Amino acid sequence: MVFDDEYFMREALRQARLAYDAGEIPVGAVVVWGDKIIARGHNQVEQLNDATAHAEMIALTAAFNALGAKYLPEARLYVTLEPCLMCCGAMYWSKIGAIIYGASDEKNGYHKTTEGNWPFHPKTTLTNGVLAEEGAQLMRDFFAARR
Repeated sequence: MVFDDEYFMREALRQARLAYDAGEIPVGAVVVWGDKIIARGHNQVEQLNDATAHAEMIALTAAFNALGAKYLPEARLYVTLEPCLMCCGAMYWSKIGAIIYGASDEKNGYHKTTEGNWPFHPKTTLTNGVLAEEGAQLMRDFFAARR
């Protein structure tokens, strides 16, 4: 089995589908250490009545707990949608080694507010566009079903 970015993004997409099925905006995330998923999360804003319960926040908290550490310099975070500025702040403070995201988010993604400034830890690497169409289609389906 090949454990590449697409493999782990598919796992994040599974989390996004859990959010979708629960009536949450379908965003999913996984945190990977080596070739092992150590944490998973999906949006739970409605369920928890908490505006900060984004997939990334939940996955990061689970990763901190799994490792008993407050920093994740050797971990990778896979998320189906471009992170918002709040989540970028959490990623910055986590010192996460890599962020890999799928679809862009023109409305609420970090690009909207950072004006080209790097919102992540200086040593963090960033990859975007991994299985972007799958994540974007899940978002389109979710909002189309609610209109």
